[in-house]
Amino acid sequence: MVKKSNKYIGAIVFVFALVLLNVLAQRFYTRFDFTKEKRYTLTQKTKDNLAKTDHDIVITVFLDGEIPAAFKRLRNATKDLLNDYKAYSKANIKVVFEDPLKGLPANEQDTVINSLARIGIKPMAVNIKNDAGLTQKIIFPMALVEYNGKQTPINLLQKTGGAASDYEENITSSIQNLEYQFTSAIKRLRSGSNPRIGFTEGHGEPSNLYLYDAITSLSQQHYVGRVDLKLITKEGLDSLKVLIIAKPQTPLSEMEKYKINYFVMKGGRLVWAIDQVGAELDSLQHRGQEMTFNRQLNIDDMLFEYGARINYNLIADVNCVSIPIATGAPGQQAQIDLAPWVFYPVLLPDTSSSLTKNIDGIRGQFASTVDTIGVPNVNKRVVLYTSPYNKVFETPRMLSLQMLNERPKQEEYTSSPKAVGVLLEGQFKSVFLNRPIPAGITENYKVPVQSVPTKMMVIGDGDIFENQVSTNDGSPFPLGFDRYTQQNYGNKALLLNIADYFTDDDNLIALRNKEIKVRLLDKARLRTEKTKWQLINAVAPILLLICFAIFQHYYRKHKYAK
Repeated sequence: MVKKSNKYIGAIVFVFALVLLNVLAQRFYTRFDFTKEKRYTLTQKTKDNLAKTDHDIVITVFLDGEIPAAFKRLRNATKDLLNDYKAYSKANIKVVFEDPLKGLPANEQDTVINSLARIGIKPMAVNIKNDAGLTQKIIFPMALVEYNGKQTPINLLQKTGGAASDYEENITSSIQNLEYQFTSAIKRLRSGSNPRIGFTEGHGEPSNLYLYDAITSLSQQHYVGRVDLKLITKEGLDSLKVLIIAKPQTPLSEMEKYKINYFVMKGGRLVWAIDQVGAELDSLQHRGQEMTFNRQLNIDDMLFEYGARINYNLIADVNCVSIPIATGAPGQQAQIDLAPWVFYPVLLPDTSSSLTKNIDGIRGQFASTVDTIGVPNVNKRVVLYTSPYNKVFETPRMLSLQMLNERPKQEEYTSSPKAVGVLLEGQFKSVFLNRPIPAGITENYKVPVQSVPTKMMVIGDGDIFENQVSTNDGSPFPLGFDRYTQQNYGNKALLLNIADYFTDDDNLIALRNKEIKVRLLDKARLRTEKTKWQLINAVAPILLLICFAIFQHYYRKHKYAK
């Protein structure tokens, strides 16, 4: 009787414990992440931002339906991440996965594609293998986040462009960036701020056509426009968050420098993309040779005081981009071939910096080296390098297309990597300290001796944010895409990273430091040991089952023999 009573008590305790466990699980959320890189654990920055949400969030992920295996991996990673967001968010988060073209006839799909494109949801075409061979499918590796009546699109696939077959290589890096993408989007919608970014004009800078993709890409998250330093007022400078000085070709006046200095002193973020040396490939292709010249932009004193110097030289690098050249015998029709042009270096990002992490090589054009100057209260970090196989030419110098026929000598091009892009952070000294106010300044600018903490980027290449333009119809290509080699470089990713890093005081870009390691099988070992492992996988389970059956047989015989 006692045994029966104990049995009921045990059952009641088990049921009570089960109910209690479920109640606690609903009230307290936790998970155990045994991965070395903590790939399934949200950062504290994300948790803090989710804890501040006070309106419901709707996240629509358009990556669903029949998609290639690589995109299924991206979709599943997105689903896992958003489940964690739902657990840590103060507000309710609704997540919807859908295929916007599912079940639609062909004549209606264009309407849906166009309507989604108007809100920033862009499609891409991928090839899917099936029994009939290869079929092309339109998919949307995008998400739409809606918060308090506002919405913003998110591109889940980070590195788009180039060959459509290369998308599988981008999936892992895209998964690494998912947390940053969603957290920054939610923070931006919650704060309701869209920082202002200005590109200077009035000194021969690239036109809007050559900055089209830079301006368009930044406009998805920021207010972007052109800034004429001669005309902009103090109020206009105060409204700016980032000022980009991209490839001026004529000297800046003292009045314009004074306004730039005021912008830095009040905490504005500044990007210098400067060509210290005048050289253009178009002129070189028409004439066959060209004398480069040193531009006098009247900015060397400013850069020196801030902690950097762009040198008057040109970098030649064996790791370079190819350019089209006309070949063929005289009197015959010219043939266009591609040849490596050492003055178009592929710049290498510092992968340990959150600013340049997970981006491809940067396409450079007639770049110059950048030195850092030992000024106090400013931290300097080189984030863009050449390869170790480079040579620096002092300028002025005659350049000729005949150099394409010269094979770079290894002993001349073996060197240490040279700095081309430098990040400066800290409190900068005023350039106009103990100097008179320049003529033309009519407003009352209060310029302190030292700036508040701010950031600055100095790049020795003025073309780094320019997109190419089609010679057929004059349409712009994506930033970083080379129309000759059909390769996509990391110029756009660099620009977007700089904009994020310079406009986000919470430094959410540090979330990009999360790295997911793909532990692949050793293919060479797999080929040599294939038969052995096939036998082990086929025979070992059967042997284990037989051993267990023999053990069970003798155990039962020994137990019941007593």
